[in-house]
Amino acid sequence: QVQLVESGGGLVQAGGSLRLSCVASGSIFSINAMGWYRQAPGKQRELVANIISELRTNYADSVKGRFTILRDNTENTVYLQMNSLKPEDTAVYYCWMEVLTAIQRTNNYWGQGTQVTVSS
Repeated sequence: QVQLVESGGGLVQAGGSLRLSCVASGSIFSINAMGWYRQAPGKQRELVANIISELRTNYADSVKGRFTILRDNTENTVYLQMNSLKPEDTAVYYCWMEVLTAIQRTNNYWGQGTQVTVSS
């Protein structure tokens, strides 16, 4: 089993910054990809950013230039640095990882979600 634990959400004023963290633990051989998704009330879950390697990152158009995704392979951790936050960034943020487990199976895992609220 693999567990993802997120931290770093909270309440911030528009224009402020937050940094989300997500640590994976358990039966991990390697992590192929990491990412962050978000879901606002009444909306579908959407991709915010993902990272395959340091040279391969993808961002939603709505966050380009404001958010940065980083990974620390030695700590099985993914970060999301969020700057210039806007009220429309308010959502529950979920981390995701595609993990190759110790028994050589590839599975997708999700964190429990962390609330980010941006006030105007």
